[in-house]
Parts: sequence; C-alpha cells; structure tokens
Amino acid sequence: MTLFDDDLMSKVFDGNKEATELLLRIILERDDIKVIKVRGQVEMKNPLSGGRNIRIDIHAIDGDRNEFDVEVQRGEEGSHPRRARFNGSMLDSRMLKKKQKFKELEDAYVIFICQHDKFGENKPIYHIDKTVRETGTPYDDGAYTIYVNGLYKGDDAIGKLAHDFNCTKADDIYYKPLAEGVRHFKETEEGREEMCESFERLANKYADKVGDERAEQTKIDMIKLMMKNMKCTLEDALNALEITGKDRAVIAKRLQPQK
Repeated sequence: MTLFDDDLMSKVFDGNKEATELLLRIILERDDIKVIKVRGQVEMKNPLSGGRNIRIDIHAIDGDRNEFDVEVQRGEEGSHPRRARFNGSMLDSRMLKKKQKFKELEDAYVIFICQHDKFGENKPIYHIDKTVRETGTPYDDGAYTIYVNGLYKGDDAIGKLAHDFNCTKADDIYYKPLAEGVRHFKETEEGREEMCESFERLANKYADKVGDERAEQTKIDMIKLMMKNMKCTLEDALNALEITGKDRAVIAKRLQPQK
C-alpha cells in the first residue's frame, strides 16, 4: 500500500495536523497555513432526502476557518470536474449558519492528488481559475479546485510529495511527518491492527456485494430455465418467483433482448 490507497492515506492524516499542514503548505505554496482540525474518511450527508452523500478522504479546517477536501485518486472517473463541483457544494452548504450573510462564506478548496496526469501536460500542479469571459478579469468566489500530478518527478517540493505518495516503504519517503505516519500503520503492531480492522470492513463489504451479485445471477439463471423449458414469458417468470421492486426492474433490464 502507498498513500494513494485512501484507507492508508486517511489514517495517516486523521488527526495529524503536522502532516496535513505540510501537505497544504506544499500544494498551496504558503507557509502560513495553520490546521486546527483534520479528520479522515468523513461522511457528509446530503440535506435532501434521497440525495447523494459523499465520503471525503481528508477534511481539514485552518485557523481562518477555510475548509479543505483532499482526495487521492488512482483513476480518471474519481477526479471528474463535476465531482469537484459537487464536493465543493457540500462543503459550502455547511459553512453558514441561519441568517449569516453570504459574504461571510469562507474559502473552500477541493484538492485531487491524482496517480495520473489529469490534463496530460506534464505540469506538477493544475489550478482551476475562474475569469470573466468578456474582460479576462479574475472572478474570485472563494471556491478553488486543484489537481496534483502524482506522476510528476521534479526535484522540487511537489515532485518530492508525488514521490512520497508513491512509496511503499517509510524509509524511502522524503517528508518526515509522512514517513512517520506510514511507518506507524505499516510497521508497528498497533498500526497494523488498525489497518487489519479496515481491511476486515472492506472484506465484509466486498463479500456482501459478491453475495448480492450471486443471488441476482441465480435468479436470472432460474428465469432463463423457466422461459426455455416451461415456455413462459419474462413477466410470468418474474411473477412466479415473486420478484418485485428494484430487483425486478434490474433483472428485467438484464434479460431484455439487446437492440
């Protein structure tokens, strides 16, 4: 595992203000960031009933009450621009209390540390800036999206950070706060026990998913046999097996002839 595995990364940074300050100072190129709170694997619930929730890898707040969502992403889909928009909106929706003025909204940063070059330009970092189209004037609404190129191999701070995120061994990591965090969870008995608990939860979740998929496939196989040997329709087979609701719609879709 490396820091590109969100389970390890979230644990290394959870409650670790020193490591989080280091990360944000390098990415934002600022030495004045003071983290006052940081948590890993934070679930934010959508206030809309039935709306989509999110779980963010690192949620940090600095001394000016600015908020940061830091995500590690291996693939392209996880760093989609509209995910940045959605995550940012979830941060924003929690910042203001009743009757607070909109101008009191603090800054919000959504930062993707990608194990790929998001824009393929071999830049160490990409800042998504807003401008007024007609004038070219910067439009600063306090919402920022940043992509870090995890493939970048420069000898600067970002290059060393990208190197550290790709390391499997603590001894190979440049930055001490990151090395100590990785060493704790990979080399100490206490840290390994915590990681084992995480793996156990993941394994159980995967087992449930596989179980559901196998159960669905069993139903599909039974319906196919009924349609073949008993000459019944798809509708009759679904009714006979008492398959209703969402399961019925999913199975029916899978068994519909492809156009």
